[in-house]
Amino acid sequence: MTTAEQDQFFMQAALAEAAVAEGLAEVPIGAVVVLDGQIIGRGHNLRETSNDPTTHAEIIAIRQAAEQLNSWRLLDCTLYVTLEPCVMCMGAIILARIPDLVFGCRDPKVGAVGSIYNFATDERFNHQVQVREGVLRDECSAQLSNFFRQLRAQKKKQKD
Repeated sequence: MTTAEQDQFFMQAALAEAAVAEGLAEVPIGAVVVLDGQIIGRGHNLRETSNDPTTHAEIIAIRQAAEQLNSWRLLDCTLYVTLEPCVMCMGAIILARIPDLVFGCRDPKVGAVGSIYNFATDERFNHQVQVREGVLRDECSAQLSNFFRQLRAQKKKQKD
């Protein structure tokens, strides 16, 4: 399997995680951590469900992968996530020493991989992250856009 095919395959798994979040009325963001072609961590947003602002998809997937490996260092792993990570999640990615990040679409409001900040290549950190972006961008973007469109329609309907 080529890198592009592998990226699409694992981004589909991240999109499936995002669909789980959407089913819980959470913002549909999903993530998977991959090591040697196997998913070792999965996560989807749970902020509303858990009332915990740190339960982003990436954080949950990273925690699960670290538990699986019995190590906080995820040295040979790749993180796939449907939306560009925020500052908190990029901090976790850097601290976990994840070398590769693949994301679907940009987050112009809080993205920390080029949209607002670029933590991935900041040489002031002791770890830099290789990034591939735009994998299944249209699917990732559409999932989020549809969710927020439906949410706005529901709020409008409740006002009427």
